[in-house]
Amino acid sequence: MSASLKGYPAESADLEVRVSPYSYNPSAWSQRLPICVLAFIAFLLATHMGLYQWRLIGDVWDPAFGDQSKQVLDSDVAKKMHLWLGVPDAILGAIAYLGDAIFGLAGSTRRWQYRPWLVILFGIDVIPLGLVSGILVICQATIVGNWCFLCLVTALISLVLVVMAYDEVYVSLKYLALVWKKTKSRKIVWRALWGFPEKAADEAALEMVGTISGSISPDALSK
Repeated sequence: MSASLKGYPAESADLEVRVSPYSYNPSAWSQRLPICVLAFIAFLLATHMGLYQWRLIGDVWDPAFGDQSKQVLDSDVAKKMHLWLGVPDAILGAIAYLGDAIFGLAGSTRRWQYRPWLVILFGIDVIPLGLVSGILVICQATIVGNWCFLCLVTALISLVLVVMAYDEVYVSLKYLALVWKKTKSRKIVWRALWGFPEKAADEAALEMVGTISGSISPDALSK
């Protein structure tokens, strides 16, 4: 690991350390890989629907509602969104899900501290997508009057992703809030956001991991 990364010191920092208020590390691969797998599955499903909306394939798979999926994907709501956005809504969803998978794979298992901007960007991609998916499901029932099986599956995945990604986003925001509380300096918070070394940022991170692990000595900051 590069010595330019913050840590106690960076090259000896514990990348798997647990982070308050959780008893685990939200940036651990065991937390992020399931998110990436689900996001990639949703990407494939959304791509399938988008290809149908583009008429690159002649049918859309639906084991539950039959032709209702076509009626949803060809509805006036879907056509208006295509007109406004320039591409089918399913393709936009596919791009967003692919972004979830890519952002989920990027960064180390301590990116909540080293790359808060990446975690926040990840959250911006995941959380609004979940909300939009929920709204589209409501539209299916109230406006279109039909159901789309793959739409429901991807909407469910979106909501699960929100729940699974929330803890890491929360930890990164808490970390930046602690930096602000300690310094009241926008410049230092800005530098911490982008991962530049700052003593106050190291102290904030130490406070977050030290409250649980007890494995990091305060003297480490002076090394």
